[in-house]
Parts: sequence; structure tokens; C-alpha cells
Amino acid sequence: MNMESVFFYIIGAITLASAFCVVFLHRPIHNVLFMILTMIGLAGLFILLQAEFIAMVQLIVYAGAVMVLFLFVIMLLNLDDLRLPQDSRIVRRWVGVAGALLLLLLVAPLLGAFVPRLRSGTLMLDKAREVSNTEVVARELFTTYLLPFEIASVLLLSAIIGAVVLVRKRSGKTASG
Repeated sequence: MNMESVFFYIIGAITLASAFCVVFLHRPIHNVLFMILTMIGLAGLFILLQAEFIAMVQLIVYAGAVMVLFLFVIMLLNLDDLRLPQDSRIVRRWVGVAGALLLLLLVAPLLGAFVPRLRSGTLMLDKAREVSNTEVVARELFTTYLLPFEIASVLLLSAIIGAVVLVRKRSGKTASG
């Protein structure tokens, strides 16, 4: 077993354990902290797949921005003292587990189509590893999708300017003073 496989199993186990903690713990602050750990684990798995761009987006957008925002909202609203109610009906839980297992059994044959096949002793992924993922994304973004990228950036810039103007009007400040 090579080091990449060892790292995969370690990171995968940590990610699965933290995902189960997100679902089954009852304090919202713990749920968010374990969700951040899950997002970091997913980024680690993306790095093992040599998808560096997706890993960085995962860290910056999800773990860095969205989950930290959730954490601040929970802390500001003082939801740490709130405990989620426990469901007294155990039947719901077992119906959910049975439904998940049934769905897994139905989807398992389809998952075989996504496993890389051997071609003359080499994996299909070897050709994909010759070119950097970030390089491919950058090339497509700045050639094929340049116009939509620029339109999106102008729309985001106008939304930011509009938000600043609205906040300044509500606070009573004007541009001159």
C-alpha cells in the first residue's frame, strides 16, 4: 500500500467521522465546528485527487466563508445554549437508515461506471495528471468563458456598489460628509 492510499484512508475516516458528528450531535456550535472539519477533509481528498483548484475553493468558500459565517451567527444569537430536541420516535431513524441502504443498493451499479478502467497497463487518470488542473481551469476561464466571466465580475461589482450606497443612505451619511 502506497502513501497516497494511507493518506486517503486517514483523511476519509476523519471526514466521515466528522460528518457523522455534524448529523448526530445536538449542540449547534459543535455541528458547525465539525462541519468545518468535514470541509477541510474534503479539501484534503481533492488534493489527493490532484484537483488543487477545487480544494482551494472548498477551503476558501465553504470552510473559510460560509461555515465561519454560520459560526458567527450562532455565537451572536447565543444559540450555544440551545440544544436540538431529541426525537422520541426511534422508528423514524430506522426508516431513514433503511431508505439510505436501499438507495445505496440502487445506485451501487451506477457507481461502477465512474471507476477508472485499466488501458494497456495504465490508468486513464495518468493522462489527466500530465496537465495541472488549475492550468486547465484557467485556460478555459480566460479563453472560452472570458465574456461570461467578465459579465459576472461586473454584476458582482455593481451589487457591491449598490450595497454600499444603500448602507450609507440608511446610516444617514452622504458622499460629501
